[in-house]
Amino acid sequence: MDNNIEILYIDDEYNNLVGFKAALRMQYNIHIASNTTDAENILMTNPNIRIIFCDQKMPGENGIDFFSRIKKEYPRPIRILITAYADMDTVIDSINRGHIFRFIRKPWEEAEVISCIEEANKFFVTNSLLETRNMELQKAYEELDKFAYSVSHDLRDPLSGVLGAIRIALDFKSVEQVHEILFLMKASIVKLEDYINSLRDYYLLRRGELNLSKIDFNLLFEDILDFYKVYTQNSGIDFNIKVDQSKTFINDKSILELILHNLVSNAIKYQKIDSSDKRINLSVETHNGDVRILVSDNGIGIPKEAIQDIFRLFFRASDQAEGMGFGLYNVKTAIQKLKGKIEVESEIDNGSTFIVTIPSK
Repeated sequence: MDNNIEILYIDDEYNNLVGFKAALRMQYNIHIASNTTDAENILMTNPNIRIIFCDQKMPGENGIDFFSRIKKEYPRPIRILITAYADMDTVIDSINRGHIFRFIRKPWEEAEVISCIEEANKFFVTNSLLETRNMELQKAYEELDKFAYSVSHDLRDPLSGVLGAIRIALDFKSVEQVHEILFLMKASIVKLEDYINSLRDYYLLRRGELNLSKIDFNLLFEDILDFYKVYTQNSGIDFNIKVDQSKTFINDKSILELILHNLVSNAIKYQKIDSSDKRINLSVETHNGDVRILVSDNGIGIPKEAIQDIFRLFFRASDQAEGMGFGLYNVKTAIQKLKGKIEVESEIDNGSTFIVTIPSK
């Protein structure tokens, strides 16, 4: 029996309330109310109540009317009606209006009540799992709709650009003219490659298991620094790294790299174009089995009203750099997969700081 199962019992007879709680308080978490007004207040302050027992014959409001009234605001708790008798009209009314799971006759017996609770709890758990699956399915459908648009737009446009450039190049005679077209084709191919890489990251995050290994952040950050070295030097960006790792950290290296590459890439893309002082700082520290990673820049910043939306799929907060709308969505998904969290601090024209906290496995 599960002491975490919260139950509400409603009855206008005080002895019944005391008897119910005394009989079951060791097995379950019992709330009692002598009228439906008090019962509704208990439901309001105790959202984890799974099962409601309510006496049918009560002054003011009977059990069926109460269940019918609360079913829209409190649809999840399983409803059980207690009645000294149950004619067919009562049965039909309770099912149609109150969505009653089961009846218990007065005087109730402890064994029957326990059996009813266990059965109702199984039904509650099954419904909760079904509700979760339905939400996941709805999310998947919404993402599929967005993918359909993305494929037709972000994938088709660069391909159309390449095909158009090829058709034009076929009529050119000079090498200079062909070179100009090749540069246009290169831009389209780079855009297409970015899209494919984003898709790869998206599906990497949906694999079932983690590939765990010991993470050396000195090596990991050096790889990141080397990867962006040519670009940052050519763009005049001062890229600094700092590692404070005193303890072993175990996690999925591929997913950590995905998080870091997306955050650093954004920090590069959204620098102030005409600034002579461009900076990116990447740091990490370990503490109590967690790592705290900071990626900060002094770029264009994020509008305050957009911060809550930047992790949505296909959302773009700025037009300064072309993006697929996958990056920060993949970052948030990756961090959730690693049971971590991310915070954002940003101010227009003063840059952004992303703070990522991830526990060791």
